[in-house]
Amino acid sequence: MSAPIFQLPLVAILRGITPDDTLAHVGALVETGFDAIEVPLNSPRWEDSIARAQQAFGARAWIGGGTVLREQQVDALVEIGARFIVTPNTRPALIRHAVDRGLQVMAGFATASEAFDAIDAGAQMLKLFPAATYGPGHVRALRSVLPRELPLYVVGGVTPDSLASYLAAGAVGAGIGGDLYQPAQPLQRTREQAQAFLQAYRTTHG
Repeated sequence: MSAPIFQLPLVAILRGITPDDTLAHVGALVETGFDAIEVPLNSPRWEDSIARAQQAFGARAWIGGGTVLREQQVDALVEIGARFIVTPNTRPALIRHAVDRGLQVMAGFATASEAFDAIDAGAQMLKLFPAATYGPGHVRALRSVLPRELPLYVVGGVTPDSLASYLAAGAVGAGIGGDLYQPAQPLQRTREQAQAFLQAYRTTHG
């Protein structure tokens, strides 16, 4: 299995974050060791948040957009400096467009058919979503047929306690959202949860 592009294969999903809160929370995550930060596009003024994060931390972390659904959003993300996108579903035309624009794509899927459609479209990473619905057994079954060189992430309901079971089943990492960040939460909560996920990952990988 190929190594993920992120040094720490845990993508921090800051759904609902505002531009005013972005730098503090992204800074706390980068200081903890996270180098993949996703701002979903259903967050308030996401363009501003991503642009600020990229300007401040782009040299130390991958800054990207999530819940990307349209080609126009891809173009906007390229303009503000995003380096990767995450989709909630499998749209081959969108994936091809993003790859053509030079972005890394983590394509959302649920079934083997969707996964292979995403691969054929050029996705460099796969995202099983929602992971908690399918469980580690689904990951293990998919890994038996998917290309070993393609990083498979799990997203949706992943917690520090459940992370190890997904990694053991064949996932290289996870996208972590609600258990890491909730809109307007204290900065200390972000630090504590980031540490909890980092410890859970290191317990498995040393």
